[in-house]
Amino acid sequence: MKKIESGSLAVMLDEETLGLRIEKDGVVWNTDPKKTPELIFAEGTYRFLDAEEISHEVYSFGVGCGIRSRYAGFAGTPYAFETIIWIEAVDETFWMEWIPLCEEGLHPVKVLWPTAMEFTNGRDDWYTLLTEGQGLLIPNTWKTELGKLSFDGRFETSGGYMPWFGQVKERCGYTAICTTPWNVGYQAEHPAGGPYTSVGAWLEPSLGTMNYRRVFRYTFLNNCDYNDLCKTYRQYVREQGHLRTLKEKAVQNPSIHDLVGTCFVHTGIKTVVQPESGFFDPQNPEKNNRVVPFSVREQQIREIHDLGVEKVYLHLDGWAEPGYDNQHPDYTPACQAAGGWEDMKSLVDTMHDFGYKFGIHDQYRDYYHAAPSYDENYACRLPDRTIPGHSYWAGGPQSYLCATQAPFYVKRNFAELKKNGIRLDGAYLDVFTCNEGDECANPEHVMTRRDCYTYRGNCFSWLLSQGILSSSEEVSDWAVPYLVFCHYAPYDFMLRPAETPKKGIPVPLFNLVYHDCVIEPWMMDRVSKDEDYMLYALLAGGAPYLVRDGAYPNTDGAFDGEKISLEEMTERCRVVTELHEKTALLELVRHECMTVDGSVQKSEFSDGTYVICDFAEQIYEIGYGA
Repeated sequence: MKKIESGSLAVMLDEETLGLRIEKDGVVWNTDPKKTPELIFAEGTYRFLDAEEISHEVYSFGVGCGIRSRYAGFAGTPYAFETIIWIEAVDETFWMEWIPLCEEGLHPVKVLWPTAMEFTNGRDDWYTLLTEGQGLLIPNTWKTELGKLSFDGRFETSGGYMPWFGQVKERCGYTAICTTPWNVGYQAEHPAGGPYTSVGAWLEPSLGTMNYRRVFRYTFLNNCDYNDLCKTYRQYVREQGHLRTLKEKAVQNPSIHDLVGTCFVHTGIKTVVQPESGFFDPQNPEKNNRVVPFSVREQQIREIHDLGVEKVYLHLDGWAEPGYDNQHPDYTPACQAAGGWEDMKSLVDTMHDFGYKFGIHDQYRDYYHAAPSYDENYACRLPDRTIPGHSYWAGGPQSYLCATQAPFYVKRNFAELKKNGIRLDGAYLDVFTCNEGDECANPEHVMTRRDCYTYRGNCFSWLLSQGILSSSEEVSDWAVPYLVFCHYAPYDFMLRPAETPKKGIPVPLFNLVYHDCVIEPWMMDRVSKDEDYMLYALLAGGAPYLVRDGAYPNTDGAFDGEKISLEEMTERCRVVTELHEKTALLELVRHECMTVDGSVQKSEFSDGTYVICDFAEQIYEIGYGA
């Protein structure tokens, strides 16, 4: 048994099992003995303990003390790596690091480490926090199985908006923050009814090799709840210079203030579904091709204005000649059958005459083979030289544009919009904050996932430099410094049919960290007699969707619910925008589940404003602060 200790934190490593025992102020955390650290190679799976040579060394250095472990020799190869676990003396932070040393002889697929904590008591006050979507709290007693995670739990995607997870048992908890999240995710398991929940990490190679250090930062807290874990992460990103609030962003782009208290309208112009697309409907060909003139959308905006709606942002899909999700990145000119540049400009000018804001849907990841400029030399290439792709979306066969090229296409296309008199207030660059970063092994433009996030960020930064507010599909931790608003930041259950059981209690983990950094429009559907999404918009302190016409049926939360008239929706939005005017730039300081099952919840903002929502009774209470 190897032991390190600093202040009130002690860590012991069992050399026979590689299990950890962590003790903080008398509270003990043990790693799960059934979850052994493993290496998954193309050639087979091996435990860390299968190494031919293993050594452990206790050491101390200028800022703490640790245990360095070396593992070498797997399946007769020299493959070797180190793990370093150590305690930072100044604040008792516990660090876990995985470091490749020699990668000869084997081809890594995944490393399963750090492993899960033992978390097996069937109590409501033992719960796990996952950053899938807006946030998920899973009590050990929860009746629904967790099942498959979005993007397999990959950090920096909709499966992991933020690169951390945590657990709390009887008001003692920990936050596990991945400080190197680009090729990392989490794996979690919760069977129906519990009585346990398991969550650990997986590490993957970058461009075929592990090639860099992977780091987790654990903070152990006593007398805490999920709010404290979120605020631990907020403090961490503040220390990293990553916390950039809307007030700070508005110094560069004052028009951010115009989005506060705005109703969002999402609709489109041209739909073209190619025969190769997964959405092509051969039985109903009229569904595959459709054009709505710009003049019709202009009249729709006039009707909204006549209802007295003061602030609107229009997100316009399918505005270009190829049609929605077709021929990107070659996405001009304006759709001719809908009225071309002239009628598009008329729509934009009408928006501005009413004091409304206008933005477009655009896309710089999906690289359609039908695009006139398509060149497979600029498609993302894997280390084995293959080019991944599919034909799922409306535009048919596609690859992925290497993000090294994306900023150039953004500048080219937006110059064309400007030349034709289209004054943009915002722009939505699709999938950048929902999907994982890509990698490209083409030697002319090699790109890691980390590089990809930088190039995507460059696209957002360029928009902001032109006075165009930046948006993308969802939210993601990496993008917070660049992002002003998003399409939505929903709970995972909102993207599934209404009758699907929830995988846990929806709690706003992302907003407890970043509410004052990004404006989030929220779905306002009354999806059934038992579920009204307006309540979640209020709890989140978000902006409302007045109109939300999803581009694809039964996808991305676009399910049929109860019909609500435009007049009634306008009144519902008025309640939400009034709250948003008050809270958009404020920190969400606390959230509370007031019942064990989360059916009554409360949010509190930094000025004292609070919202209480009873989901069972579908009622709410708002109290405004100073």
